Amino acid sequence: MRSRFVESKEVIYLSMVFVLVFSVMGYAQEDVSKYPSKPITYVCPVPPGTGTDLSIRLIAKELEKILGQPIVVVNKPGAALTIGTAFVASAKPDGYTIGFSGGPPLFFTPLLEKVPYHLNDLRMIAQYGGFNFGVIVKGDSPFKTFKDLIDYARQNPKKMTYGTTGTNSMGHITLERIAKLENVQITHIPFKGTPESQTALLGGHILAAAGDFGVSLVESGQTRVVMMLKEEKSAEYPQVPILKDLGYDLPYPMIIGVITAKAVPDGIVAKLDDAFFKAMKEPAFIKGMKELHLPVMYRSGKELDAYVARNYEYYSKLFKELGLIK
Repeated sequence: MRSRFVESKEVIYLSMVFVLVFSVMGYAQEDVSKYPSKPITYVCPVPPGTGTDLSIRLIAKELEKILGQPIVVVNKPGAALTIGTAFVASAKPDGYTIGFSGGPPLFFTPLLEKVPYHLNDLRMIAQYGGFNFGVIVKGDSPFKTFKDLIDYARQNPKKMTYGTTGTNSMGHITLERIAKLENVQITHIPFKGTPESQTALLGGHILAAAGDFGVSLVESGQTRVVMMLKEEKSAEYPQVPILKDLGYDLPYPMIIGVITAKAVPDGIVAKLDDAFFKAMKEPAFIKGMKELHLPVMYRSGKELDAYVARNYEYYSKLFKELGLIK
């Protein structure tokens, strides 16, 4: 009797498992067909007012028209963009939480320090743009070129202060590598985001800032770009030297990518990828990106997955060679 009772319990248990499995499968299918049926949260890991934030709000307007649901932009800045990225990675994998991610939180910072997520926790949706990152100084600064900053650092060890969006951000590592190449000592001041570093620059608390920058401040003459942190010449700032122009053969891959949690169903990711592809062709979005001086460029989710994996491998090898990681 006991044996039959145990067998009956096992049968009941297995039946429940099958019911649950098929229910989940059915729910997932139903979700994909109805998606989206409620507002989508779009996480921005930098403060409001930055080029990244403004580009997200631009494309969000077009996405709302295409997807038929509100796109709620939520700012979660800090820790070189890893706070917002971690939030997306740990979100419910139903497609209702997506986020921005660029190079640093994907294939840069995770290699240098412990972060609350892994690249395998994320899935790429699409890329809709690139960046114009650079080194800026105050508009009335006596430093007219990047070489002027290096010369000052050579004559005044540790007095050349510069701000970035955080320790181990791409701007931080790149300028420290340049300092090592130039055999000078500079002082890094980390901030939560670009607005804070630019405020400190305008207030005379730091001499330079590296990373994203406000176009309006450059156009009004309040700040000046002395070097573009790019691998190729900028169409928006053709007169400003890039890294290679100044003899620095250093990579600086920067993307405006869209991520979500790894387990989000293929059908939902495909819908989002298609929506971004359509949104970035809208005249209002193109016009807005031009005003922000940000290039429009597309990679599909699959292409972006491959691009990120390739860069992750590259930086793994590079940081080992530099002795930054084991």
